[in-house]
Amino acid sequence: MRALFFWLAGLTLPSLLPRLPDWHLVAALAVMLCPWRRVGPKTWRQGCLLAITFLLALAWSLWRAESRLAEAQALGPAGTAVEVVGTVRGLPDPGEFGVRFALEVEQVLEGPAGMPRWVLVSDYRGGHWPAGSRWQLKLRMRPVAASANPYGFDAERWMWSEGWLATATVRKGALRLADAADGQSFIDRLRDRVRQRFLHVLEGSAAAGLLGALTVGAQGDLPSSAWRDFAATGTSHLVSISGLHITLAAGWVGWLTARLVRRFPPPGVAPRTVVVVAAWIAALMYALLAGFSVPTQRSVLMLGVAAVLLLLRRPLPPLRLWAIALAAVLTADPFAVLAPGVWLSFGLVAVLIWSGQAVVGLPWWRRGLQAQWAVTVASVPLLAGWFGQLPLVSPLANALAIPFATFLLTPLALLAAAVPAEGLTVLAGWLAEQGLWGLHQLARLPTWPVPGLPALLWLALLAGAVWAVLPAGWTARLWAAVLWLPVFLWRPPAPLPGTMQVTLLDVGQGLSVLVRTARHALLYDTGAGEASRVVVPQLQGLGLSRLDTLLLSHHDSDHDGAAASLLAAFPVRQLWGAQTASAPGQPMTRCVAGQTWQWDGVRFEVLWPPAVGGASDDNAHSCVVRVVGRNGAVLLPGDAPAAVEATLVARHGPALASTVLVVGHHGSRTATSGVWLEAVRPRLAIISAGALNRYRHPHPDVLGRLAAHGVAVARTDCQGMLTLTLEAGGPVVEGYRDRAARYWRRHCPR
Repeated sequence: MRALFFWLAGLTLPSLLPRLPDWHLVAALAVMLCPWRRVGPKTWRQGCLLAITFLLALAWSLWRAESRLAEAQALGPAGTAVEVVGTVRGLPDPGEFGVRFALEVEQVLEGPAGMPRWVLVSDYRGGHWPAGSRWQLKLRMRPVAASANPYGFDAERWMWSEGWLATATVRKGALRLADAADGQSFIDRLRDRVRQRFLHVLEGSAAAGLLGALTVGAQGDLPSSAWRDFAATGTSHLVSISGLHITLAAGWVGWLTARLVRRFPPPGVAPRTVVVVAAWIAALMYALLAGFSVPTQRSVLMLGVAAVLLLLRRPLPPLRLWAIALAAVLTADPFAVLAPGVWLSFGLVAVLIWSGQAVVGLPWWRRGLQAQWAVTVASVPLLAGWFGQLPLVSPLANALAIPFATFLLTPLALLAAAVPAEGLTVLAGWLAEQGLWGLHQLARLPTWPVPGLPALLWLALLAGAVWAVLPAGWTARLWAAVLWLPVFLWRPPAPLPGTMQVTLLDVGQGLSVLVRTARHALLYDTGAGEASRVVVPQLQGLGLSRLDTLLLSHHDSDHDGAAASLLAAFPVRQLWGAQTASAPGQPMTRCVAGQTWQWDGVRFEVLWPPAVGGASDDNAHSCVVRVVGRNGAVLLPGDAPAAVEATLVARHGPALASTVLVVGHHGSRTATSGVWLEAVRPRLAIISAGALNRYRHPHPDVLGRLAAHGVAVARTDCQGMLTLTLEAGGPVVEGYRDRAARYWRRHCPR
């Protein structure tokens, strides 16, 4: 058992490293230790064997990681044009900005020879890309690059764990070829027919999206409101086809097969063999129907390990069987250590096994309560660490939703997928509607946002969870509260009176700046898209429960696009904006030059726009704000162009001087003029731009002007979320990519 855990440690370690050591050296060290495994006392021999086990697993994981890195680096620079022949795999995902689909590259007609086999392609014109269709395509390639923030969904980690090494956009001139006729294309077309039938019969409702997600893995048809309800109730795992669903299908088929072989024993074959093989084949078929995604592959492999051990009649303790299955999954796919779902599912199964040892012989209802208690407690550190919130209603929601989905909805949905009877689909849709309605009611109950925890406090939370589920008396379990109490009392430190902390959220090609004083918080712009993706998780992770002011600089989607969803999801006391169109149906105070206010010794000054008149361009209406604290000032110009900069210089002159300048218009050459820099005289310039953005911001001319004026530069596209502190000795800025460097994160040459 110890050797298994050392093997798992060796597989896991590379995911935590900022750079990868040479796997050849690690393997050589393991070989050098081999002769010593038979020398010396027993403890030495055992320790040497464990060290060899760890080093071999580490070498294997490092080799896989270095191979994937080499494949990613062979793509060439962003924007490389290629022409390929490929097949559309899986189900195309129609989204807000076009269609996204997986392309399996068969042949490279023009471009780098090191093209990855799989590419995630976007068509912003929203074309028709049927499952299993083959194309000759012209693509513009882009290495994997996404926003980098400490809280919420980490897109780069997810893409690396799923094997996506590149994304691409479709260029003009796509030529459709003869459709693929292989087995995978047949399954994909079958999945698409099931999905379209659900959407047609149920008229594209949320219930149709839920049925499609549970049967063929088509999650893209679920509306964002449904996803918010799943997150608020802690039931998102029920929608993603993975361990629970695959095991459910295997269990149902295994149970039915056992009943059959009991009545009709097969000649010459042990009934046990028939049941195990039938259950595993059912799991495999369900995984194929769901698209055979990476999580379903891991689940099938895990069940395969258990099936082999059952067929070999190896009586193993449950925890050892758990460790073998986890080791098999991580050995086959070392990148699975980056997927929270793997640790969530395996962790909760381990807790159920451990707690189940203490309830043998108890009534079924007590065993059920014990299992629910153990899963609820054990999920606290995982939900707090990965998702930053604890849905207080989660135990009740899961206690109701798991049996509902397990014994009613999923079996009926699978039956409706297999039998093309409209009445069956309508019945399954009605049942799905009731489930969604119930979750929506539960989602209205409050969640407990958890601020980002220091490592020591998170370990205390984990230790308390382990202690609480130990098979001991309730008195001993109550001591877990001693470990948990500091966690729930802790809050991130606030700035001192007279000082401020400025945080540039990495919202991609957009802007969102958080200014915090001792007791107040202002958010300047929200970026685009849904606030729940980036903005809300960061606000909660930083320990905020409300915003005093949301200030929208002007009406461009990359500045105020997430405002409506933020106002719906997060308490905001007052809304300010430079343009009426920026206010999404909320009362708004217009931002006008001359307004000032003070929070905790920090002064806020509005410098633009004027009360009357002004240009028609949205950018020229940007609300320009200067924030002055004890140790310096920060200037926020929005997208104000050079003409506005010149006007402000003429009006205010040296009074514009600021320690830090948030560079206007994401570094576009239409702003940040030399005259502006002469007046502002910043020591540090901060640029908010999307990684590898199509506008090529920041422009080289702007970077050249900043360098010529001796201004240091920090960028969200290179460093992720930026945390700025104004100290007496000058501004100090820290980038999230620098603080949490990992080998699989994008490295920006600077």
